[in-house]
Amino acid sequence: MWVSGVGEAADTEQDVGWGQVCVFLQRLGKKADSRSLSLAHCDLTATDLLELATLLQFLPQLEEMDLSWNELIGGCLKALTSYLHYVSGVRTLRLCSCRLNAEDIVAMGELFLCALRLELLDLSWNGSVGGGGLQGLLGKLHPVLRELHLVGCQLTAADITVLGTNESEEGDDLQKRLDSIWALTKTECHTGLFGIFTLENIWKNLLGLQGNLLFMPLRAGGSLRCLPSVRELDLSCNKSLSGGLNRLTVHLSHLTQLESLNLHLCCLTRADLEALIQVLPALMALTELDVSSNKEAGGVVHPLVSALPLTQMKRLPLSSCSLNEESCTALVCVSVCVSALAVPYLHSMDVSWCKVVGGRLALLLDALQPSVITELCLSSCDLTTDDLRHLAAVCRRGCLSSLRVLDVSYNGFVGDDGWSALFAAGGLGSLEDIDLSLRPSTSASCAVWFHKHLHLYITYLLTYICEYKQNNTPPPKKKKKKKKNHLIFIHTDHFEYLNN
Repeated sequence: MWVSGVGEAADTEQDVGWGQVCVFLQRLGKKADSRSLSLAHCDLTATDLLELATLLQFLPQLEEMDLSWNELIGGCLKALTSYLHYVSGVRTLRLCSCRLNAEDIVAMGELFLCALRLELLDLSWNGSVGGGGLQGLLGKLHPVLRELHLVGCQLTAADITVLGTNESEEGDDLQKRLDSIWALTKTECHTGLFGIFTLENIWKNLLGLQGNLLFMPLRAGGSLRCLPSVRELDLSCNKSLSGGLNRLTVHLSHLTQLESLNLHLCCLTRADLEALIQVLPALMALTELDVSSNKEAGGVVHPLVSALPLTQMKRLPLSSCSLNEESCTALVCVSVCVSALAVPYLHSMDVSWCKVVGGRLALLLDALQPSVITELCLSSCDLTTDDLRHLAAVCRRGCLSSLRVLDVSYNGFVGDDGWSALFAAGGLGSLEDIDLSLRPSTSASCAVWFHKHLHLYITYLLTYICEYKQNNTPPPKKKKKKKKNHLIFIHTDHFEYLNN
C-alpha cells in the first residue's frame, strides 16, 4: 500500500507539472507537446527561461527544443543548461540569434554532459561563437552529433582550422572516438573533426568566410577525404571565394558521390572556373551544378558544358552569367554534338538576364531534349515576338507537356502576336505558375490575347493573380493540386486588362 501510495503521488505530481507546462506555453501562445518544444520568436526573458528550465523535469520525453530568435535570453543560458539533465533524450537543439555571450558558450559544455543523444545543434547568428568560443566546445561533442550549424557566427581562421583538424587538447580522445564511429556508421573516417559526423549535405552559404580561411581545413585533402558520402555541397553567396577556388577543386575528386555543387554568386574568376572545369570529369555522380550570377561563367561555357556528364544533368542554371553570342552558340553546339539526346533528364533550364538569348531561343530549345523539363526561366532575355512564336511551336508539339513553371517576365519587346501564339498553342497541361510581368516602368495592354486564348489550355482555372508591385501584396500560398482541378498562378504585373 505504501509503494502504491508513492506511485499515485508521483503520478499526481507529474499531472500537476504537465498542467504547469500547458499554462506556461499557453501564455506564450503555444500548444503543449511532450516531444517538441518550439518557442522561437516568443520574446522570452531571463525570467521566462528560468521558469522553462524548472518545468523541464515534466518533459522527460522531449526530443526537440527550439529557442531561436529570443535575444533577451543572451547571458542567461546557464539557467537552462543546469536543468537539461531532465531531458537527456533531446535530439535537436536550436539557439539561433539568441545573443549568446562567452559565458553562455561555456555553459553549453554542460549540455554535452547530459544530452548524449543530441544529433543537431544550431548556434547560427550568434557572433560570440567565433573567436575562441567554438574551440572550447569541439572537444566535448558526442559522436552521435550529425549536424552542427554555424551560419553567421563570425568564425575566425583559428576556428576554421580547428573545425578541420583534431589539433586540440583532447585530440587523442577525439581520435579514439573515431574508431567507434567507423563501427556505428560504417563511414570511412581518417582524420579531422568532420570524421565525427555522417554528413550527406554541407551548407556554408552566407558564412562570409575568407577564401583562404575556408580551405585551411582542406589541406592535404583532410576533411574531404573523410567525407566520401557527401552528396550536396553548397558554397553559394561566398564572394570571398573569388580567386581561391583552386584550393577546393584539387580535393573535390574525393567526393565520389557528389550530386549537387552550388557556387551561385561567388564572384568566381576565370581561373576559378578553369580549375573547376579540370575536376568536373571526375565527378561522375554530378546531376546539378549552379554557377549562376558569376559573370565570368559566360566566357567558359563551351569547356564547362563539355566537361559535364550531360546525359545525367538535371539542373544547370546559367542566369546572370553574361552569356555572349559565342557562348550561347557554344552551348547549343555542345548539346547537339554530345548525343542525340543530349540532356534527357534536364528538369530546369534557367538563362534569365542573359540578353543574348533574345533572337536565339529557337536554337536553344531545339538543342535540348525538353520532354522532362519542369521549369523554364527566360526572364529579361530580350525575347522577341518570333521567339515566343517558336516557344509556342515547341508547346504545340507537346515537347513541354511536363512544364510546371514558365517565367517569361521582363520581356517588353514581345508583341501581342507573340503572346497570342503562346496562349493559343496549348500543350501546357501541367503548368502551375506562369510569369508574364513587365518591368515596373513599363505597361502594356493584354486585352487582345489574355481572355481570348487563356481558356484553350487551362483545364479548370480556379484563380489567377494580377500582382502590382506598387501594392506590395504577396501572392497567396499555392494549394495542393487536385486530380481533376488544375490550379494555375499567372503573374501579369503592369499589364492592363482593358484597352485605353
